[in-house]
Amino acid sequence: MIELIGVSKRFDNGREALSNLSLSLPRGSLTFLTGHSGAGKSTLLKLLLRMELPTRGQVMVGGANLAQMPRRAVPRYRQRIGVVFQDHMLLSDRSVFDNVAIPLVIGGYREADRARRVRAALTRVGLLDKEKQLPTQLSAGEQQRVGIARAVVNRPAVLLADEPTGNLDPELSREVMGLFHLFQQVGVTVLIATHDLELVGSFGDRVVELADGRLKDREAGDGPAS
Repeated sequence: MIELIGVSKRFDNGREALSNLSLSLPRGSLTFLTGHSGAGKSTLLKLLLRMELPTRGQVMVGGANLAQMPRRAVPRYRQRIGVVFQDHMLLSDRSVFDNVAIPLVIGGYREADRARRVRAALTRVGLLDKEKQLPTQLSAGEQQRVGIARAVVNRPAVLLADEPTGNLDPELSREVMGLFHLFQQVGVTVLIATHDLELVGSFGDRVVELADGRLKDREAGDGPAS
């Protein structure tokens, strides 16, 4: 589903954020992306969102080479990618329902289809009874679940999460990770960037570690990568 082949990314200031990175994530897999601050995690996510292009190598998603994708095709491509942020970026003056519906409004879905998809997504994250509330009326964990519902309302093939549990306590963090596993089980390819090594170690999923833009790969629970 996702394949990076010899990918390097050098910015205009000369900093090389990624160096000769090769990585394959099969369809329906869940992978944790770890590494120190500045290791290249955010750059990798931006490449997958086509916010950045590689300096060298190929970034393939669903068989498409992102560097060769016409600019006009990028918005439609991004509709297939769900994104969850540490700061859930909810609109405080819009209801939970309206926040989750934003990708569908942008995508031009009919009102009846939007309502059906939004309620299905809220049901998945256990918040259907909160659809009329404002984000400020929700707990931090509930707000993050709204962010997840918004990310999956388009039924994306790929779900990217950038530090999704950074503001949550351990119990809520495990709850949120459980939701990601639910989406993985229905065939979504999930990549989660996180600093929370203790949380990662409590799951049995693949761990990809970046260090200074280079790849270390190990299974959760293993010792330090060599």
